[in-house]
Amino acid sequence: MGQVRIGAVAAHFGRDLDRALAKLEGIVGDARASGVDLLVLPDATLGGYLSDLRRPDPTALPPALSEDSFEVGRVIAMAGPMVICFGYAEEAGPLLYNSALCVSGDGVLGRHRKVHQPAGESLVYAAGDSFTAFETPVGRLGMLIDYDKTFPEAARSLALDGARVLTCLSAWPASVTDRASRLPQDRQSRLFDLYDSARAAENQVVWVSSNQTGVMGGLRFLGQAKVVGPGGDILARTTSKGGLAVAEIDVETEVARSRRVLHHLEELSPSAYARRP
Repeated sequence: MGQVRIGAVAAHFGRDLDRALAKLEGIVGDARASGVDLLVLPDATLGGYLSDLRRPDPTALPPALSEDSFEVGRVIAMAGPMVICFGYAEEAGPLLYNSALCVSGDGVLGRHRKVHQPAGESLVYAAGDSFTAFETPVGRLGMLIDYDKTFPEAARSLALDGARVLTCLSAWPASVTDRASRLPQDRQSRLFDLYDSARAAENQVVWVSSNQTGVMGGLRFLGQAKVVGPGGDILARTTSKGGLAVAEIDVETEVARSRRVLHHLEELSPSAYARRP
């Protein structure tokens, strides 16, 4: 595959789908001008996230979309040869999922439904039940959403499924219980960055972290989008404001280099981790 240019987006997306699509045209255009091959957009790109994590308002939910919706088709058309990951509220019969799609101009390459649900998210969304890697023009890839990255097993399962690049699409807010006056001092801000580097390093993969910015209801989102190398080193990042972090990396070469002496996945000892009464 050789060198891959990866872009991680920090941006605000709300309920207005027309506005979101217009904003996406600009972001995708900027990424294309920068030669980006893989663009990772935030959780809830189409329709925004919840406005309250503890008591979600049932009358103000993100618009429910399906894979064959007009809006998803527009993103596919924008993508062309680029691979794009983005989030949306997926309608599946009577259920609503917090979901992500990976697409190119050829259509849907992969999909993920958020498995781990914080606070009151389960009052709105059904939970996904699996993590599956898939092939893309930029290599084998896996997706997580937001709180999924808190659980090491989620990223590990994708790495064991052969993913060399893991993308985590977030709508990750500052702490709602212990607010700091400045975002860099916020507990959730520190955890967000810590998880990004740890998940990359422990699995020896390239990690791409996107996030919402701005405010939705009572939630203030952190931004802090980044591309992380397989040693846990941050290759490019944004601040708490909107932006595009771009890094160029030979994924296969760098992953192989990181595993040359210490190969974490081959050196696992699953029998030692068995649950005991």
